[in-house]
Amino acid sequence: MIKRRSRGDGGLHWDESRNRWIASITVGYTPAGKRIVRKASDKDKTKARAKLKKLVRDHEDGLIVASKGYTVADAVRYWLTYGLSDKSPSSLRTYTSLADNHIIPSLGARKLKELSAEDVDKWLKEKSTALSTEALRRCHSILNRAVRMAQARDKVKRNVVALCDVPTGLAGRPSKAFTLMQAEAVLKSAEGTPLEAYIVLSLLIGARTEELRALVWPLVDLVGKPDDDPPVPPSIMVWRSVRAGGDTKTRKSRRTLALPQRCVRALSAHQERQAAARKAAGEAWPDSKLVFTSSAGTPLDAANVRRDFRRILSAAGLDPKKWTPREMRHSFVSLLSDSGVPLENISRLVGHNGSAITEKVYRKQIRPMLLEGAEAMDRIFPQDSAGA
Repeated sequence: MIKRRSRGDGGLHWDESRNRWIASITVGYTPAGKRIVRKASDKDKTKARAKLKKLVRDHEDGLIVASKGYTVADAVRYWLTYGLSDKSPSSLRTYTSLADNHIIPSLGARKLKELSAEDVDKWLKEKSTALSTEALRRCHSILNRAVRMAQARDKVKRNVVALCDVPTGLAGRPSKAFTLMQAEAVLKSAEGTPLEAYIVLSLLIGARTEELRALVWPLVDLVGKPDDDPPVPPSIMVWRSVRAGGDTKTRKSRRTLALPQRCVRALSAHQERQAAARKAAGEAWPDSKLVFTSSAGTPLDAANVRRDFRRILSAAGLDPKKWTPREMRHSFVSLLSDSGVPLENISRLVGHNGSAITEKVYRKQIRPMLLEGAEAMDRIFPQDSAGA
C-alpha cells in the first residue's frame, strides 16, 4: 500500500503529457479562496523528490510565498500605490520621480528574493556620483520602505536594504541668506505687488512658505489688545501648513508669533486689496478664508510663489536663479543672529524642537560664537602694554 504524504509535505506525480515528475506544494490561498501552488519538475524522480523537499523547506522558512517573478519594480510600484496614502500629491510626485528615474531603471528587473546587500551597495555607490546626499537618502528610504512593505506581505523573507549605509553624494547647493541691504531691496521691490505681505512675513517672522500658503484670516489678529495689562500685540497663529493633513512640520512648529508693525501694515493693505478683488469676483470667489491666494481666489502653489518671487528679485537687482523662497527664512535667522538675538530665542521663533536643530540647519546663518570665551578672558586678564 502506497503511503500518502502528510498535509504540508506537498505532492509528487508523473505528468504523462510533459513526460516529467511534478513536485507541488500549497503555500497559501488568495483572498477569494483559491489555492496558491508552487511547482518544480524533473525527468528523474529522485531529483524531483529533492526539489520537493527544497520547496517544503523554503515554504517553512517563508521564502516562497511570493511569485517567482516578483521584482523590485513590483515592490516599489506597490508601495507607491498603497504606502503613501498620508502624503500630499506633491510628495507623491517627488517619490514617483525618484523611483522612475533612479531605482527602477537600475534595480527594477531584479527578482526581489534575489536582491542582495551587495546589489544595493553597488547601486548606491553608482548613484553617489550623480545625486546629492539628500537625494541618495530619499532613494534609499523609498527602496527600504518598499521592501519592508513587501516583507510584511510575505513577498520576501529579509530586507537587505536596511543593512546598507548611504554614502556621501554630491554637494548640494549651499543655502544662502540676504544681507540687510539685500533684504531691504527685496522689501522695497515687493511694495504694491500681490506678494508683498507674503515676503514681508517671510523675512520678518521667519514663517515657512508652506505655513504662509495655508494661513487663514481667522488666525490673524491685526489689532491685538492694547488696553490689556500687559498689552497683547497683533499676532498670527501658525497652526496649519499645506502638508498632508494640514499639520505643521513638527509639534513645536505650531506657534503664535507677534507681528512687527511693518507686517501689520502689509497685511492690512493686502486685506483691503483682497476684499476688493473678492467683491469684483462675486460668487466666483472661493470661500476659503486663505490670506494668500491667486488673483482668482484659489490657493497658491509653490510654482505661483516662485514665479512672483523671481520677478521681485529681478526688480531688486538680484539674480532670481540663485535664490529660492525658503531662503527668506534663512535670512530671518541670519538677521536676528547678527543683531544679537540668542540662539535659543531664534529656535523658538522658527519653530524648532531645540537650538541644536537650528544650529545644524542654519549653521551658515548663525553668527559664530566661538570667540566669546576668548574675548571674556581678555577682559578678565588684560595684557599690559609692555606685553609682559
